[in-house]
Amino acid sequence: MRVTILKLLTVIMLISVCSCRNNNTRQGGLGFPIADSVPAGEAEKLSEEAVADIVQNIASPVEIAAILQSIEVPFSAEYLAPTQGADRLTTNFQKAVMLGIYGADLGYLNMYEKTGNSVDVLSTIKILADGLRVGQFFDFETIKRLSVSKSNLDSLLFLSVNSYNQIDRYLRDNNRGSISALMIAGVWIEGQYLATQVAMSYPDRILRDRVGEQKIILGDLLMLLRPYRESGEDYAALYNMMEEISNTYRDVRITYRLGEPETAEQDGRLVMIQHEESLVDMSNEQLAEVAAVSKEVRNNLIHGK
Repeated sequence: MRVTILKLLTVIMLISVCSCRNNNTRQGGLGFPIADSVPAGEAEKLSEEAVADIVQNIASPVEIAAILQSIEVPFSAEYLAPTQGADRLTTNFQKAVMLGIYGADLGYLNMYEKTGNSVDVLSTIKILADGLRVGQFFDFETIKRLSVSKSNLDSLLFLSVNSYNQIDRYLRDNNRGSISALMIAGVWIEGQYLATQVAMSYPDRILRDRVGEQKIILGDLLMLLRPYRESGEDYAALYNMMEEISNTYRDVRITYRLGEPETAEQDGRLVMIQHEESLVDMSNEQLAEVAAVSKEVRNNLIHGK
């Protein structure tokens, strides 16, 4: 299995494909819709298996934070999205994208045990979740207590995953699957921003390869967003921004080499597991271009442009 930047730890939820129909543009920038669903006939359908496969190939900011710690990269609050004004976001589009972005920041904070910052981000996540009418599935008090105590990271991660999985099931059951798609895009964008900015300042082969491998997962994300392009200027702008990032990967080369297979016991049976290693060919110039465009897209979304 490919290893990528984002995984189902802390803040990732399963995603399904719907779309937003109404359009509420702001002059001079990216507009945001109020509605968060479209009739089934207006969006392409992905099977549950296809969606699950895409999500399985997405890893979390916890993974990237673990890499940063292993190469002794110090924590920096400058990488975090500002929480000021989050309570004034008015549309579901804004709230969903920012919920994903703040979720990625929460994973980064938890790995570095930054209690003060994480409580602030948790409070913002709760506001956004309530605004999307899914706050009942977010166990804010327990997650806050575990975050403050720094006593059980595994339990903290489990509760976060469980909360978001419940949110996703509720959204999909109520024809609001586009909210999950927007959150996953937000998580990926923030994780991509964090990884690329650090990779520019702290050269490391593992981190650099993780950035390069995003060429593959970005193709999957574009597939999820593609049905929404005609829903309004907001979704078209989001899709186009993601395509801009994809274009920076045009000359990045990724090849795969099979490793030695191994046997393992699963459900009482011996199974053969085939390991695969990715080989990323990405120059310093290519990395710099990827980092610059990823930062621009991330900041545009944060500031609503």
